[in-house]
Amino acid sequence: MVPALQVRQRTARNSPLYDTPHLPESPLWSMIVATTPALLAHLVDSAATDADRGTRLTDAVDEHRQHLSAWYADLLGVLVVRASAATELARVDIGELPLAVVADSGLDRLGPAVTTLRRAGAFVRRVESSVAKRGEDPVPGVAQLIEATAGIDDVTVHAEIPLTGGLLDGLDLLSTAEGGPGRWAATFRVGGLAGELFPPPNVLAGVICGCRDRGLRFTVNAGLRKALRHNDHETGFAHHGVFNVLAATLSAAGGAEQAAVADRLATADPVPLVEAVRLARQAPRPLWTAFSTTRVGDLVSDLLLFEVISPESSGSDNPVS
Repeated sequence: MVPALQVRQRTARNSPLYDTPHLPESPLWSMIVATTPALLAHLVDSAATDADRGTRLTDAVDEHRQHLSAWYADLLGVLVVRASAATELARVDIGELPLAVVADSGLDRLGPAVTTLRRAGAFVRRVESSVAKRGEDPVPGVAQLIEATAGIDDVTVHAEIPLTGGLLDGLDLLSTAEGGPGRWAATFRVGGLAGELFPPPNVLAGVICGCRDRGLRFTVNAGLRKALRHNDHETGFAHHGVFNVLAATLSAAGGAEQAAVADRLATADPVPLVEAVRLARQAPRPLWTAFSTTRVGDLVSDLLLFEVISPESSGSDNPVS
């Protein structure tokens, strides 16, 4: 059984890379029993509002609240929502829900969307925007995002940067922007509808090391849902694993070279990965803030399988969905 841990803490290493991801001071969080190891706390963001773009917003909000009342609640981070849906969301009961708002309809609508959602009682803690298409220089887009979010207070701003040329230049601009690393972070897409959208281990390792070297945290979108690296049985695409990325970030934060980080990402052997996660489970997660998924239950099932978390102390009968 994994012991319940106090997750609102910092390590002795006084670095933003080791900060526990910021949580809203909300009564919802204070009522949740912490049964999740600190390393995994608030790792999973729910993208239920984006599931096939067909899920009703009320259903997505209800699903997220069900996750927050389940025994694995501390595994959950924010509910990811689109800025274009802010007005409709404000009519739903979103009071005290922690949200991330994605700029899907232009940067000029991001600030008003945040205001609308906060007036409805939500805790908006993160805003995100894609800054370039694949193959484009991301630097102009990063600069535009920095300027457009200057008036949005109390959020971390995430720039989604393609894993192509110019990425490191974009990270450089983020890391030197006013407000420091605690204000800015990167988002990387590690999956999609085509094989080239799944970065090979050496590429993702370079990105993780690049964030480490610049004092930036990151999130990942798409393609990540299971604990271990695997090939999808329908598409054949090689998906990165949550344990792989956790072990890779732990290695990177410990000073490992890119090749060693890539080795963590490439392996499908659960033994060294589970061991790395278990050894570090009482420490706040370095570098990696969260990943978004429409299938929270997939990871919960894997965590149970590998005995990394346990429902025994919660007394909850809520099923994993």
